[in-house]
Amino acid sequence: MRTLTTTTIAAGFAVAALTTGLASSQQAPAPTQGSQPAPVSSDRRETSADRTFVMKMAQGGMAEVELGKLAVKNGGSQEVKAFGQRMIDDHSKAGDELKAIAGRKNIPWPAVPDAKAQSLYDKLSTLNGEAFDREYVSAMISGHKAVAADLQTESKSGKDPEVKEWAIKTLPAVESHLNQAEHAHQ
Repeated sequence: MRTLTTTTIAAGFAVAALTTGLASSQQAPAPTQGSQPAPVSSDRRETSADRTFVMKMAQGGMAEVELGKLAVKNGGSQEVKAFGQRMIDDHSKAGDELKAIAGRKNIPWPAVPDAKAQSLYDKLSTLNGEAFDREYVSAMISGHKAVAADLQTESKSGKDPEVKEWAIKTLPAVESHLNQAEHAHQ
């Protein structure tokens, strides 16, 4: 996203490289000759799922902030510009809260955008006015639907109480963002 700074965005939905690293770092050590492999506890798998969720939400939130900045700059309607500012404000606050949780749990914080978010940013950065509004709002609707589903899943199935509580607390704001984007789409 404008080839964004590493501290401002790590975009949306690609956790693949970090997830792969986390998964491989949490596997049981290779057995030595004559020994049985150590079982991987279910707690480790559960923590891994919560960690993956944190990484995905961190990247998505940072993408929303950068896309919000673009909406403020390139948006055609005051409604889209206001929505972009809300994305900056709300996702910055939620991101700060999640970053604190990640720090307490030694979950690495993402530093670079994923290819999908970078591609969306690059596409939107070439648009202005009504064309920007149409594409941005469409992306916000689909993105917030996916995030709301992920938050609902974590709210019900998360194993880490602090991460689960963050998901429960954040879900209403994301649902409100979705409603606002759908209203702007009309």
